[in-house]
Amino acid sequence: MAASGNSGVERVLQKCLKCVEAGNFYEAHQMYRTVSFRYSGQKKYTEAIDLLYNGARTLLQHNQHSSGADLAMLVIDVLNAAKYAVTEDTIDKVVSLLRYMDPNAPERLPYLNAALRWTMKVDSHYNAGHPDLHKKCGMLFWQEKNYVQARYHFLHSSDGKNFAAMLIEYHTSQGFTSEVDLFIAQAVLQYLCLQNKDTAHVVFLSYTKDHPDVENGPPFLKPLLNFIWFLLIALEGGKVAVFTVLCEKYQTSIQRDPSYREYLDKIGQIFFGLPPPQTSPQGFFGNLLQSLLVDDDNDKITTHMPLQPTATTPVKQESNVDLD
Repeated sequence: MAASGNSGVERVLQKCLKCVEAGNFYEAHQMYRTVSFRYSGQKKYTEAIDLLYNGARTLLQHNQHSSGADLAMLVIDVLNAAKYAVTEDTIDKVVSLLRYMDPNAPERLPYLNAALRWTMKVDSHYNAGHPDLHKKCGMLFWQEKNYVQARYHFLHSSDGKNFAAMLIEYHTSQGFTSEVDLFIAQAVLQYLCLQNKDTAHVVFLSYTKDHPDVENGPPFLKPLLNFIWFLLIALEGGKVAVFTVLCEKYQTSIQRDPSYREYLDKIGQIFFGLPPPQTSPQGFFGNLLQSLLVDDDNDKITTHMPLQPTATTPVKQESNVDLD
C-alpha cells in the first residue's frame, strides 16, 4: 500500500474512532461504509479492507454487534471483488472478526459461510473452503467448547493432530466410556470419504497415542480400533480381496453404527476401484462378496469425488452433525 493511502486510511480511522468514543456509533458506521465504497470504486481494495476490518473490530469491541457484523460482511465483499488471494494474513483477519462476534450472534454463521465461499472462488480445488481457514475456525470453536462446529471444521482441514486432541477432550467431557473407539473411527472414515488419507493417518495415530483410555497399540483391545488400523494399511495396497476380508472379519464392529456401511461403500469406490453398490438381499456384505468374486485384480484407484454422508456422532449431550 502506498504511503499516501496509509495516511488517508489513518485519518479516516481517527475520525471514526472519535465518533465511537463519543458514542456516535451510527455516524461512525455510516462513515466506515461510505469511505470504503469510495475506496472500492477507485479499486483501492487494500485501503478498503484495512478500513473495514478496523471499523468492524472497533464496533464489535464496543458491543455494536449488528453494525460490526455488517462491516465484516463488507470485508468479504471486497475480498471477492478484488479476487484477493487467500493468505495467512487475510485468513487471520477473517477469523479475528469471527472471534470478536458474539458466539450466539445470528450474523456469525452467514459471515463464516461467506468467507468460506470466498476461498472457494479463489481456489476451486477446495470445494468446501480453504483447509487453513477451516483449521483456524476449528481452533476457535474448540476454544469456545463448541465441539460440533469444531469437529466439522477440523474435518475439512489438514490438522489431524489438533483434531485428535479436540476429539479426546470432546469424548472425555461429553461421551460415554464405551464410545472411545466410535469417536475416532467415524473421524477416520469421514476423512477417507473426503480423500484425505494422510490426515486420516495422523488423527488416528495421535488419538490412540494420547487418549488416556486407549491402551498402547496396535494391536488394541477394542476390535473397531484394530479394524481402522488394518483399513489404513490396506489402503496402501488397494487390494479388493484384503478390503473384503477385513470388512467380513470385523462385521460385528462395523454394525455398531449404521453410517459405517455408507462410508465403507464410498471408501471401496475411491481406494479399491469398486463400483457403486447395488441393492441385494445380502446387503452391504453381500455386495462385497460379489465384488470379490468378479475382481480381476485391477488396482486402479478411482478419482470420483466422495459423497458427503451424514455422520452420527454418539455423545451424551450434542445433536448429530453432518459431514457437510
